Amino acid sequence: MSKALPIVVAAVLGSVALVPVYFASQNPTKYQASSHHSSFDPKTATAVEKISYVFGYEVTSQMTPPELDVNAFSAGARAGHGHEEFPYSKEEINAAYQEFVAQQKNNDQPAALSQPEVSAPSDDANVKFLTENAKKPNVKTTASGLQYIVDKEGTGKQPKATDVVKVNYEGKLITGEVFDSSFQNGQPVEFPLNQVIPGWTEGLQLMKEGAEYTFFIPAKLGYGAQGMGPIPANSTLIFKVQLLEVK
Repeated sequence: MSKALPIVVAAVLGSVALVPVYFASQNPTKYQASSHHSSFDPKTATAVEKISYVFGYEVTSQMTPPELDVNAFSAGARAGHGHEEFPYSKEEINAAYQEFVAQQKNNDQPAALSQPEVSAPSDDANVKFLTENAKKPNVKTTASGLQYIVDKEGTGKQPKATDVVKVNYEGKLITGEVFDSSFQNGQPVEFPLNQVIPGWTEGLQLMKEGAEYTFFIPAKLGYGAQGMGPIPANSTLIFKVQLLEVK
């Protein structure tokens, strides 16, 4: 199963932005009113058309999984831009997401579970980063290798892996490059804690509502040797996370 960024998975349930797009292809009659084909020609495009094309290209090249149905995505984009009524309830989206994840798990091949080993520590900047980071006095390390800093303790509920959580976050690489941020998007996200990368599933269970942690997630607890979108293979991921609510 291709894994999306934690952010993408969260957006699926939090802002119902991606999953409805996929499942719209299963109900094409609902989208007939918005299903006309584009006559865009890059050679004769106006300034507005060029900028609009850039938006579409950037979103789909960086933020969408390979299972995306492009026709349904276009229909959803047109419907959203036209402020048409959204056809699904939150409960329907949750159910659809769970069905989709189950289907993808069933399609996984055993070989996909075996990831190539990362480079030797002496040659791997990510491993070097984690080695040095672990020596800092305020950094804690779990048995799995997950590192974290408690920026602010919480006082509310503590989630289990089966819970749905609501969070704000910022994700970046060890270079400092930010690859996604709900802070920048201006909207918290919700997701089942057992449907994201292992580093998030483990790390957020250490938190209580109201807490703010910084996680340093080794590649084996993130996207491994396959990478994901703007995230290179074998990347250490750094996430600033605020746990807002446990559902």
